[in-house]
Amino acid sequence: MSQYQSLLLVINPALRRSPAISHAAALAKASGATLHIVALVKSLDILWLLEEGDREKARANYLQDHRDWLKYQAGNLRDRGIDVTVEVAWSDDMKQEILDLVTEMMPDLLIKQVQHESLLKRAFFTPLDWHLLRHCPVPVYLLGGAGQALPRKIVAAVDASASDPVNDQLNKRIIDQATAMAIQCDAELHLLYAYDISQEYLEELGEGLTVSELTKELRREFESAYIDLAKRYGVPAERRHFVVGHPVAALSEFADAQHVDVIVMGRVQYHGLDKLLGSTTEHILYQVPCNLLAV
Repeated sequence: MSQYQSLLLVINPALRRSPAISHAAALAKASGATLHIVALVKSLDILWLLEEGDREKARANYLQDHRDWLKYQAGNLRDRGIDVTVEVAWSDDMKQEILDLVTEMMPDLLIKQVQHESLLKRAFFTPLDWHLLRHCPVPVYLLGGAGQALPRKIVAAVDASASDPVNDQLNKRIIDQATAMAIQCDAELHLLYAYDISQEYLEELGEGLTVSELTKELRREFESAYIDLAKRYGVPAERRHFVVGHPVAALSEFADAQHVDVIVMGRVQYHGLDKLLGSTTEHILYQVPCNLLAV
């Protein structure tokens, strides 16, 4: 049975050179899943300068242009044997409308091009992609790389530093999703754990040990936990990666050096200051040169 039955792709029709359609189509073709493409169009403020009749005509023509373009794209996909449906609509609240679409369809994946936002803007407003990562009820596949449409190397990024049930369940979901995509795309599956030990954390645990001694002890402990996790899921030694450094930087460098197509990570719900600052997964969006599947 296919790993995916239904895929939902949300696009900005103004970005017609985006690889989003080709990436989603490749995954739909490989899995035999249905693909529904929704083009959400933001209202054009400049239209309000026109008279009401001219304004409505301009809106209708603008929307029809996007419908014609998307209809043409859908025809090409059907010629390739892909079961695709499309729709184009105005959007006044893109965040909520995407979540409403997901709730109505409950696809196996929500697929979307990464929307890059400046650091200054992120300081005052929650980016659309961050909002989806925090609230979307299904896995979110965010396209940030311009590489191969069908992934060939997939990395499951896990956290082996804690063995509590919640963390164990999240690691399982990450590995299950990464495995499902790897099977569907006939891709290599790798397991990675990037660990970072802050100076403050070491000082709290010191108890008479030197920083060097404590660092080595923690490394052995974390690496042992990671190897146990890898063995539990049958990951061969040559596809296990244990790297040192801040997760955002370490994952970005690894993805670039190893030509990774997709990183699969967990989503964590945050509150207060942590919610304002964003999670590792959220910041990864703007760093890694590949796609991100958030579980």
